[in-house]
Amino acid sequence: MKNATIEQLQGVILDSITDGVFAVDESWRIRMFNHAAEKITGVSREEALGRRCCEVFRSNVCERSCVLKETLETQRPIVNRAIYIVNAQGERIPISISTAILKDKSGRVIGGVETFRDLSLVETLRKELYARYTVADIIGRSPVMQACFELMTQVAVTESTVLLEGESGTGKELFARAIHGLSTRDDGPFIAVNCGALPDQLLESELFGYKAGAFTDARQDKPGRFVLADGGTIFLDEIGDISPAMQTRLLRVLQERVVEPLGGVSSVPVNVRVIAATHQSLSELVAQGRFRQDLYYRINVIRLQLPALRERREDIPLLIEFFMDKFNRLQGKDITGVSEHAMAVLMDYEYPGNVRELQNSIEHAFALCRGGMIEVNHLPPTLRGKTVETAPSFAVTGRTLQEYELLHIRDALQRHQGNRKAVADELGINPSTLYRKMKQWNITDLSG
Repeated sequence: MKNATIEQLQGVILDSITDGVFAVDESWRIRMFNHAAEKITGVSREEALGRRCCEVFRSNVCERSCVLKETLETQRPIVNRAIYIVNAQGERIPISISTAILKDKSGRVIGGVETFRDLSLVETLRKELYARYTVADIIGRSPVMQACFELMTQVAVTESTVLLEGESGTGKELFARAIHGLSTRDDGPFIAVNCGALPDQLLESELFGYKAGAFTDARQDKPGRFVLADGGTIFLDEIGDISPAMQTRLLRVLQERVVEPLGGVSSVPVNVRVIAATHQSLSELVAQGRFRQDLYYRINVIRLQLPALRERREDIPLLIEFFMDKFNRLQGKDITGVSEHAMAVLMDYEYPGNVRELQNSIEHAFALCRGGMIEVNHLPPTLRGKTVETAPSFAVTGRTLQEYELLHIRDALQRHQGNRKAVADELGINPSTLYRKMKQWNITDLSG
């Protein structure tokens, strides 16, 4: 480095920083493109140099309001503006950009420079912190999940009360947040309450609030969750666990849309949408006399039954890929995939804890796997024990991923009565690819 030129030193310095940096001339052609810019965009320096920047950065502002163009026109730099770009793989990447003008020694403007930072990790952490989920975060391409998505989007634009039923870990709160996010109330608050986790008296004060002096230690007024959710959505999780007395109070709120704080003498009107959820069958609880029938009819305006993970096994590889990408970002690792044997074990397991248990299993594997592929020995003992003790038909008999593919194709053909186009659409492949795979597996019976 002792005899390096100034230009060489500048190049080394630019390639050593983690922010992407590029510069354009007056015709918007890229003249400098550092190593971090290559990594973030997936475009090599050789491909980028000489091309117009809009051809390399397919962002959400290129066509409408180019940030660098704004800087050159206003003569003012821009600092840390958040936008999205699409990388070479077609992935949508959140970035923050800063811009500045390039001038020569005489002060003449000769172009502009832009630095940008990958915010993918920040976006992941933000979602973890605030649990701001959208439909895109609900993973599923199976027919049963597609049916749920279709009903959810239709329901979201209404004001109707929704009842979500499904086993623990099926994503009831995720669906509730998605319904809220797709509704006209999305600018309002989303307030979640786990009704099964609180005793009656505490749940009452949480839902309806209290006035100062209502009980010992009530030194000041406290608004309840219904009031906090005014203008938005309240999510009542595990509603099947509340007591008969609380059911009566809740029925009045839903009927009259007013709440009475503990110790209060007047009612407070509330404008909220109610989404309720339970892991139990409310109709069975009604038949057993454990849940009020009138309350059941009040909350069961639109019912959405969420499937267990074992009922949509074809979504397991998609979910695994999603969780692997998430944990690679959060933990700074580079786990490349799941071995064939480990995938067979993951596909065969029954998942009593559903998607939540699958996520925990992948997180467990990440803790033990230092790099490369996730193997069977990285999986939790509950999954590995099943392989050894019960000798399932999949993993122990050596069933391969190709054989799983055969099973999915046969199942899809049976569901669609041999309609190849419908099957190809469901599986997300080209009809010619489906035909080739059918020929490979000698599938001649189109009914499956």
